[in-house]
Formats: sequence, structure tokens, C-alpha cells
Amino acid sequence: MEDRVRTNKAMGLHNLPAKSWTSNRGWMLAANVAADLDAWLRLLALHDQEDLADAEPQTMRMRIYHQAGRLARHARVRHLRLDASWPWSAAFALAWNRLAGLQPT
Repeated sequence: MEDRVRTNKAMGLHNLPAKSWTSNRGWMLAANVAADLDAWLRLLALHDQEDLADAEPQTMRMRIYHQAGRLARHARVRHLRLDASWPWSAAFALAWNRLAGLQPT
């Protein structure tokens, strides 16, 4: 439970941006969606990556979410182009391929 609270604070719930309840309610919704997406990414795609499965949100930000890349489309095929010198390119590509291979239910 403590880890999820810390994760939600790191995803944006630490400081609310506005004085109005309506704006803060939208901010809280977006922060909770970000925390849920982070949890699902770890569960579905990074479960066997020992340094990323239980990483702090700041570590995930620097290793996975800030990955420089370009999504290109040619002849109805998507190509993901990553910088080969980035140390976590293999983990990012593995997560991308696992998520792309999921079947919709």
C-alpha cells in the first residue's frame, strides 16, 4: 500500500495545480490514470526485467518514458526506430513488442 501511495504522489498527486475543485479533480484523474498505466506496463511487459519491475517512478521516467524514438509507417507497417546507444533500448523494445502482441479481448 505504501508503494502505491508513493507512486501516486510521484505521478502528480503531490501538488495540486489549482485552487478550484474542478481543475484539481481533473488533475487527480489524470494522475491516477498515469499510475494505473505504469502499473499495467510493469505487469504486462516488464515483469521479468529485474531492474524495472519494481523501479521507482523517477527511474521508470528516465529509463523508459523518456526514450527518444520515432514511430514511422511505411507500406502499412509500423516501424519503431530507437537510438541504439540508449542503454535501455532493449528493455523498451521488449516492452513495445509484448504490448503490441497482446490480443484484444
